[in-house]
Amino acid sequence: MLVHPEAMSVGALADKIRKIENWPQKGILFHDITPVLQSAEYFRLLVDLLVYRYMDQKIDIVAGLDARGFIIGAALAYHLNVGFVPIRKKGKLPFETVSQSYALEYGEAAVEIHTDAVKPGSRVLLVDDLVATGGTMLAGLELIRKLGGEIVEAAAILEFTDLQGGKNIRASGAPLFTLLQNEGCMKG
Repeated sequence: MLVHPEAMSVGALADKIRKIENWPQKGILFHDITPVLQSAEYFRLLVDLLVYRYMDQKIDIVAGLDARGFIIGAALAYHLNVGFVPIRKKGKLPFETVSQSYALEYGEAAVEIHTDAVKPGSRVLLVDDLVATGGTMLAGLELIRKLGGEIVEAAAILEFTDLQGGKNIRASGAPLFTLLQNEGCMKG
């Protein structure tokens, strides 16, 4: 049974996200979603809010970004009665893959998807836990496009608006939906 979004507010999710100062490095205010995931009530609220948004949008597949996007994406795919596709860090998938690099603060990383994961013309929802600089999500969107998928939307729990990731994703032509927006993860 779905919890109707009006039964609990999105603000309740914000209150449940734990803030950890100076992690993973000094000057960062880390937003930890594990308290949301640990609570049956709040995890259900999170998934149900997304189910209500996407249940009538004719999604063919949900893709989730490594690693917290797997948790949210798989639960959402289950409720939407569609398949789930993992987009993993390079070297973690066993079958033939296509890869996309993206910039990090100091260097570069890459994500991969199986070559048979998205059929041309499939309507794909891409999910992750948060959007900071947007690099990982942009790479995931590019992988879906390389395989011929149609991006329905990119979705996340939280967007750090000061880091411009959401702006960059929208500028790429992909719609972005986030449940929460925050000024950022940098400590002043």
